[in-house]
Amino acid sequence: MRKDWLRLGFAILVAALLWFYMFSPWTHGAPNFWIVMSFSAVTLMSLGLGFTPDRGVLLKVERPLLQLIGGVLLAFALWGVFWVGDKASAFLFDFARTQVDNVYLMKAGLPQWLIALLLIFLIGPAEELFWRGYVQRTFSRLFGGKHPADLAFIVTALIYALVHIWSFNFMLVMAALVAGAVWGFIYRISPKTLPALVVSHALWDVLVFILLPI
Repeated sequence: MRKDWLRLGFAILVAALLWFYMFSPWTHGAPNFWIVMSFSAVTLMSLGLGFTPDRGVLLKVERPLLQLIGGVLLAFALWGVFWVGDKASAFLFDFARTQVDNVYLMKAGLPQWLIALLLIFLIGPAEELFWRGYVQRTFSRLFGGKHPADLAFIVTALIYALVHIWSFNFMLVMAALVAGAVWGFIYRISPKTLPALVVSHALWDVLVFILLPI
């Protein structure tokens, strides 16, 4: 049990350091954001899978077609939520559109088709396997009390949002919180939908950054 806590803490610390390097104003853009993001995603996925003794159970895909359809539908639904949220935040906060535009500045440095491939085949899946498949799943197993899975969902969503805090971009942190809460809640009520969440995360990334920017 103690070793599991240490491994989980180490993995989260690595995530925090990598996200600091990617998003902080002191290190952002050095070198290319998408290269660092790809490296970070692979690193975290490798740690998560390496620290998961029953990774075969974690990676098992049940009803693949249903998982695919569910993931696609969820990605478009989440895009819709963010579209509405963008309009509402622009009405409420004068800084909202500027901060959103700053997020989209990260698209520079690589061809859009390459960014799309990295998002859908590497970054999106790796993030979901780490944050839901390892972090939330492990918290659920390690937490005591009456509702460990609920607490794991809340803590994971908060950590996922907080690692973005070094961007000093309120809209990015809130976007991470909302997306992480949606994926985390679905994983909380149905852990077997992890493959659908992988599809959703990967496709949503491509929709938001490449195909249908908000």
